[in-house]
Amino acid sequence: MDLTLIYQDKTPQSVSDYLTSLLIPRKVRHFLRTRRHVWVDGENVPFHTLIQQGQRIDLHFEETDYTQPHLLLGDASYIDVLYEDEHLIAVNKPFHMKTHPNQPDECDTLLNHLAAYLAPQQQIPYVIHRLDMETSGCILFAKNQIILPIMSRLLETKQINRLYEAIVTGHLSDENITINAPIGRHRHDKRKRCIDYKHGKPAITHVTTIERYDTATRVLCQLETGRTHQIRVHLSSLHHPILGDPLYQQSNKRLYLHAFELSFPHPFLNQTITVHAPTPF
Repeated sequence: MDLTLIYQDKTPQSVSDYLTSLLIPRKVRHFLRTRRHVWVDGENVPFHTLIQQGQRIDLHFEETDYTQPHLLLGDASYIDVLYEDEHLIAVNKPFHMKTHPNQPDECDTLLNHLAAYLAPQQQIPYVIHRLDMETSGCILFAKNQIILPIMSRLLETKQINRLYEAIVTGHLSDENITINAPIGRHRHDKRKRCIDYKHGKPAITHVTTIERYDTATRVLCQLETGRTHQIRVHLSSLHHPILGDPLYQQSNKRLYLHAFELSFPHPFLNQTITVHAPTPF
């Protein structure tokens, strides 16, 4: 695989330091150096070479540099593309579809369907973050293993912002609420999560009322953390569960939770990308 980047930093940096900043594994950096697979403005250069702002860096990776996962191909017709470039793709995940397979023989998850969509490009999708099976909306995938660790770092440092819309039962006590309550596994139901102040992991959700109905409220939710079922558990803890929640409201309808906006700083384009998925309810 060939990768072309434009150096954006005003401060000069050696090739070695730049590749390290891209989180390229040490073994792969070693291969790039020993095989002389790095070019700056078309010139094959050693690793101590300083790169200046605006210079073009070309990298060549062998197929053996990264282990390729095996994915069964699904149905590309399920893929609704919201954003796509050489490195990343954001799609609109349908309701009641798993993000990725848990068993090697599964082929009906979003990742399988995206693999079928990318197959003509000879690319494989990689999971950056997840959505619950019952949740619809924006979800982002990497198209190569070079950008994957960079996006994972952006997620860890809270630079990938996600906004959700939900419809909950009843009326919240305040227009703006911040729920700061740790979430852990449910003791009696392995499918569920619960508020657990002793063993749970920190979880923060900001909730804003958008519109009140007779017996329900449309809210906007912004995550500071990304725990499993976080929005569902937090809103349920306020006694305002999300409508249609099969786990926390015992309903058979669709879950009224949708990831409608996703924004992130693109590490290679030096710009912020924002994508939207129209709310289906």
